[in-house]
Amino acid sequence: MSDGMTTGHSGGDSAVCEERTMTIAVTGGTGFVGRHVVSELIGRGHAVRVLARDAAKASQELPESDLIEVVSGGIFDDGPVAELVRGADACVHLIGILREGSGGQTFERMHVGAVKRITSACAAAGVRRYVHMSAIAADPEGPAAYSKSKFEGEQAVRASGLDWTIFRPGLIHGPGGEFMKMAQGWAEGRSAPFVFLPFFYRLEQDGLPSPVNPPRLVEPVVAPVHVDDIARLFADAVTTPDAIGESYNVSGPEQIAFPDLLRLVRDTVPHGKEGMPAIGIPGRVAAAKAMAAKVLGLGGLLPFDAGMALMGEQDAVADNTKAERHFGFEPREFSASAKAYLAN
Repeated sequence: MSDGMTTGHSGGDSAVCEERTMTIAVTGGTGFVGRHVVSELIGRGHAVRVLARDAAKASQELPESDLIEVVSGGIFDDGPVAELVRGADACVHLIGILREGSGGQTFERMHVGAVKRITSACAAAGVRRYVHMSAIAADPEGPAAYSKSKFEGEQAVRASGLDWTIFRPGLIHGPGGEFMKMAQGWAEGRSAPFVFLPFFYRLEQDGLPSPVNPPRLVEPVVAPVHVDDIARLFADAVTTPDAIGESYNVSGPEQIAFPDLLRLVRDTVPHGKEGMPAIGIPGRVAAAKAMAAKVLGLGGLLPFDAGMALMGEQDAVADNTKAERHFGFEPREFSASAKAYLAN
């Protein structure tokens, strides 16, 4: 293992370590965010060890570099996880799911059980530094199992005894990102619902409802953050002593109503359907439909589950003050950066 961290400065008013060669274990490294985090780390000269079930496929998805080593296995495989963290200087944990699926892909297993596995492995191997991907939606009283499980995973991190840092990003965007690919499919009429741009809105009520005081329909507001800005945060955090024991809600600087975001995609992508409307449905109504479909065994036919509908009606905007202070975090504006890659 490399020798101790040295103090330097790279933005903000807090101590940030000078870059040095480290070995960093990464879980979820072949995902959208993971690939960018790995690229950022090797760009700084760090050796990166990535856990992946399919090593051959992972090697195709990751950048070509002698600094990358792929460990074949899953997060619940004892041997590969031990090999992943053995001799590492730090661990970055990025595994997460948006929707439950078959093969044990439950929120409890992937957001809590997986965290306990990797933090225990780090502790056993003497890997103290640990950087964790959570979500802005993490909340013990949240509307969805996703929110509650993300918060429970954070609690497991806090109880681990490691030198941890937690990031809670909002909507992450960038070329090849899952959400933007989905929105492009809607905008080009290639994906259901084919003829409109769907979103969830929420109902808000002041006082008792009545014919003259109906609930308001409120469009959610988001502040998308670019994946490269998130990757830089993770890479910075590994060598930032002041980030130990801290959690950060982070988002982009530009707030935009969700239907306006969808219209921007529609008007920018090469084959967007001109004039395609953005149409919302109350998140609670959509959640009820998703739950009914699940009971009937048809939940897989919908592009969302109940939790996604309930979370989708909420705002996703963060105060970046602490990240600015500790990392000099200055994320790029959404509209200009999204147009740059959507137009291609």
